[in-house]
Amino acid sequence: MPPPLAPLAPLAQQLGTVLPWADLAGIAVFAASGALQAARREQTLVTFAFFAAITGTGGGTTRDLLIGAPIFWIHDNRALGVCLIMALVVWVTPRHWWRDRTLDWLDALGLAAYSVYGASKALAYGVPPLPAAVMGVVTACMGGVFRDVLAGEPSIILRPEIYVTAAAVSAGLFVLLGLIGLPFAPAAGIAAVAGFTLRALAIKRGLALPAYRG
Repeated sequence: MPPPLAPLAPLAQQLGTVLPWADLAGIAVFAASGALQAARREQTLVTFAFFAAITGTGGGTTRDLLIGAPIFWIHDNRALGVCLIMALVVWVTPRHWWRDRTLDWLDALGLAAYSVYGASKALAYGVPPLPAAVMGVVTACMGGVFRDVLAGEPSIILRPEIYVTAAAVSAGLFVLLGLIGLPFAPAAGIAAVAGFTLRALAIKRGLALPAYRG
């Protein structure tokens, strides 16, 4: 194991005790966004549940497959349970309760929390710093990619809006702060706030990355 991982050991050891809420919070928000895609197309409750599950667990499943971890939702009832509950909640509530801008803000919170959680889980499985940060981005974004592909929407990866970049800021900053020896809780908090702030600015002011102009 490369020497740069040594300062990150305390972060990895605290994964299950300091930030357990981040996983379920991210799953719930992303599951809601998946169910809303089904709502926009006036689909059945089965489709609501499928979209919620694929969006809520897609990123974490991809991460676990890549880092060699047991796929989390197969060994924990809570993950799929949260997805199914969110699908039902979206199904039975009036559509005007779920305004796009409200969901954007909830999604920004989930994005920041899930990026940190994904990076920290990768570290717990001995993944080096840079790939661990990438796993944070994968955790936060792949569920949305699967959702958009299934719904026939342009993927978030192909949009200029600052979304994946915000996830990268959260995950990368978390790993960097761990490398300089910051304890888990402040490192996670600072990183999540930074990613959320960047995403919030993108929502509020329409910030986007410059496109290639050849």
